[in-house]
Amino acid sequence: MKKGIWLLGLLLCLSFALSCGKKTQKGTGRSYGIYVLNTEETKIFANEYRTESTQINEVIEELLGQLAATPDKLEYKAPLSGGFEFLGYSLEDGQLILNFDQRYKEQPVTTEILVRAAVVRTMSQVEGIHYISFQVHSAPLTDPSGNVVGIMSADMFIDNTESEINTREQTTLRLYFANEEGDELVEVSRTLEYSTNVSLEKLVLEELIRGPGDQVKGGVFPVINAGTKVLGVTVKDGTCYVNLSEHFLAQTSSVTSDVAIYSIVNSLVELSNVNRVQIAVNGNSNIMFRENISLSGIFDRNLDLITAAK
Repeated sequence: MKKGIWLLGLLLCLSFALSCGKKTQKGTGRSYGIYVLNTEETKIFANEYRTESTQINEVIEELLGQLAATPDKLEYKAPLSGGFEFLGYSLEDGQLILNFDQRYKEQPVTTEILVRAAVVRTMSQVEGIHYISFQVHSAPLTDPSGNVVGIMSADMFIDNTESEINTREQTTLRLYFANEEGDELVEVSRTLEYSTNVSLEKLVLEELIRGPGDQVKGGVFPVINAGTKVLGVTVKDGTCYVNLSEHFLAQTSSVTSDVAIYSIVNSLVELSNVNRVQIAVNGNSNIMFRENISLSGIFDRNLDLITAAK
């Protein structure tokens, strides 16, 4: 997707706030935030709702129903109440696929991004849903430039107020790169300024892809193919779910499979909110990495691979 479309949508549309005067629905299930649009179609807001069920398919159907239901307050509108038809959904390997008719693409660009933001933020709260994708008549949704939107997670949509969009902070990351032989990990401490619109988990991944850089001396080498893209990253209950492009599968010099995997895992687990990591490629974790490591499992920190820099 071209950056211009994202910037337009994010800067104009995704000023996030919790709605005032929330009405709590009584049910026996879990409490969720149902995201709605304001009538000006410039912001999204969350209203509290408690599901009747705890079964995942029933919860999905309840939440989708709420996303289409007319809100109690006139200043809000439901994201799925536009002039388009919802055709159905499927859930495959943690990815929720939502299918719409052709009229979905007839929405104004900024409205469509707001609708997606509201739906993704709502549905990604469901346990077992890690990513969400949109389809139009079973074909992947594309933006006005013809680029496939792809799979999404809640952190892809800015949740700051407009006054905070350009806020920057400083942080120090502990990253793990490869030694010269490519069979062990070397710890590198990196201090940098970053936009608070980017999650620390995504920042870690982007810095790993960028590599150790010329400023790092002493036998430290890249681990991840530089062409790799971060398609999504989110954290639930201490597990960081990472989705990378297919470039991740390409081997970088002589780096072993273990070093490639645990460079990501060990670096992310250094963050206070991450205890373990699951990795997917193009949304699929049911694959083998370089034919000897299954990505279907969840990875814990591996200290045995760490060595001191030379």
